Amino acid sequence: MAKGGVKGFGDLVATVGDDSPVDGRTQTAAVAPRPSLSRTVALIELVGNPYNPRDSVGDLDELASIAEFQLQPVVAVTRPAFCKLYPDAEISTKWVVILGNRRLAAAHKFGRSTLDIVVRDELAKDRATLLAAAIAENVDRSGFDVIEEAKAVDSLVQELGSADAAAAQLRRSKTWVSQRRALLKLDPALQEATRRGDLAIREARALAQVPLEEQVARWNAARERGDAEKPTKPGEGGPPDPPRRDGAPGVRLVTRALRRFDHEPDALAGALHEHLGPAGAQELVARLRKLIQQ
Repeated sequence: MAKGGVKGFGDLVATVGDDSPVDGRTQTAAVAPRPSLSRTVALIELVGNPYNPRDSVGDLDELASIAEFQLQPVVAVTRPAFCKLYPDAEISTKWVVILGNRRLAAAHKFGRSTLDIVVRDELAKDRATLLAAAIAENVDRSGFDVIEEAKAVDSLVQELGSADAAAAQLRRSKTWVSQRRALLKLDPALQEATRRGDLAIREARALAQVPLEEQVARWNAARERGDAEKPTKPGEGGPPDPPRRDGAPGVRLVTRALRRFDHEPDALAGALHEHLGPAGAQELVARLRKLIQQ
């Protein structure tokens, strides 16, 4: 199947919140969306992606402001484009939301009747491209747990036929893909512990290498000895990913993106994320949101 190096980043401002509420990991070199014109459509003409890698949309309370304003359009594809890839999908609306399913759910919950959308049928050129875009939008977000992430990455591997191809599609290392898929070898009880944050991801990866029947006993023994790794939450004991301030090259990328902001706002978001790293970007977004709300 043809590859399409696609990555989606809805909106830097929209990443604020415990669940990264407007759907995170910002775009990297894997995608450079072309400027598109948005349009306002009735909510009844939109449906969420039935193959979205998220198991749920999570807590939507932090998106309550969407009832009054929408900071960034959602990205959708037309029904014919989607159904060409998934002919068995029962889609009755004009558009299918690919990037922004939490915003769509929040609009329904908080009584908004319309949403601004950007139609990008090029995301539906093949299943791998569509899936990679959905993964890229959610990956590394606190609301997109690591088991969901592992399942989504594994789905992409199956779609493309190899882990190497999936790594290239996502612009991630082969090791990263391998580590994520390894979590699917965990005992179901340990997968749930990882989802809850009771089992640190690093320790979960190590346990995934242990025979299935020994994993739970191994973890319980580590906890009894008191040497089980304690999960680190954002803001507690330091961020999991330090800011990436790579010096002049990063600054130049941000500067160039700033000059193109009027036409390519996503490029600036991606450049800032690459320069600051996930933790730094979250801090910037939190401060921007406070200014917007003043």
